[in-house]
Amino acid sequence: MRNDNSPPPPESGSSIDPDRPWFTRRATLVVGVAALAPATLAGWVLTQAFAGTGSDGPSRSTPASASHAPLSPGQRDAKPGSAPSESTSPSASQSTTAAAPAPAPAKGALAGRTVVVDPGHNAGNFEHTEEIDQQVDIGTNRKECDTTGTTTNAGYKEADFTLDVSLRLRTALEAQGAKVVLTHQADRPWGPCITERARIGNEAKADAVVSVHADGVSAGNRGFHIILPAKVKSGAADTAKIVEPSRQLGERIAGNFARTTGSAPANYLGSGTGLVVRDDLGGLNLSTQPKVFIECGNMRDAKDAAQLTSPEWRQKAAQGIADGIVGFLGG
Repeated sequence: MRNDNSPPPPESGSSIDPDRPWFTRRATLVVGVAALAPATLAGWVLTQAFAGTGSDGPSRSTPASASHAPLSPGQRDAKPGSAPSESTSPSASQSTTAAAPAPAPAKGALAGRTVVVDPGHNAGNFEHTEEIDQQVDIGTNRKECDTTGTTTNAGYKEADFTLDVSLRLRTALEAQGAKVVLTHQADRPWGPCITERARIGNEAKADAVVSVHADGVSAGNRGFHIILPAKVKSGAADTAKIVEPSRQLGERIAGNFARTTGSAPANYLGSGTGLVVRDDLGGLNLSTQPKVFIECGNMRDAKDAAQLTSPEWRQKAAQGIADGIVGFLGG
C-alpha cells in the first residue's frame, strides 16, 4: 500500500510566461509555490486525521501484525479487488468472532415415522370390573371392553409389566427419531376399551402399532409369541390391507426379540415360529394400520416370571421390540 505523505508537486507550465526573462519566471514560480505550500500541508493533515478515525479508511497506527487477524464479516463479503478495512475500533474487532451456525439436529432411522405403543390392560381395571365388562363390537363378535390381565404367582401385575416395557420402548423409539403415541400411561382409572385402543392407532395414522402383553398359562409353558391379525371382513372390521404388513412387522419383532433377550419362541403354540394368527381380538380386527400383539413370556411360569420381573430383562425386551420396528420400517 502506498504511503507517500509529501505535498503534491506544482503543475508544470501553468504559471510561467514564456515572454518574461528566466529569473522573473523563476521568482514568480517560487512565490506561487510558497503560497500553495501551507494550504497543501493543511489539506494533507486533515486527510490523515480523518483517515485515522474513520471505520472505512486505513489506519496509520495499525501494526503490521494486524494483517494476519481474522477477517470481519464485512471484509469476507467484500468484492474481489476491493481494499479490506483495517479498522481497529472495538466494534470491528468484536465482529471477527461471529458465532458459527448451530449444527442441524441429527435424524434417526425413524425420523418422520409414527409408532403407537399400546400397554396392555390397566392396573386400575381390578377396581373397575363393572366398567371393563361392558360389551363392545369387535367386528366378528362382541367382547368385554377390557380385562384385568394376569399376574405372576407373587402378584406382579401384567398391567405393571406392560406399562414399564412400553415406556422403555417409547424411549428407544424416540432415540431413533420416531413420534411415539401411547394409548395410555395409567393416567386414567381404567381402560381404555379395546375399541378405543384400535381407534388411537388409526387416528394417528401410525406406521406401526404394537400392543405389549404377557401371557398367563400354566407353568412349564415358556417363551414369547407374536399375535398377527387374521383376514377379517365383518361389520366394522376389515383387515385385508394390514394382514401382510402386520406379518412382516411381527416377523421382524420376533427375530430381534429372540436375539436381544435370549428368550425362545413359545413352546406351547405357534409350532416354534413364535407367530400366531387370531381373529378374535378387537385390537387387531378394528385396526387399519399394521399392528401386532406381543406376549413377552408366561407370567405363571417361574423361570419366565423371573425374567419378566427383572428391570434389566425388561430393558432388553423393549430394545428387541424397538429393533424389530426399525427393521420393519426400513431403518
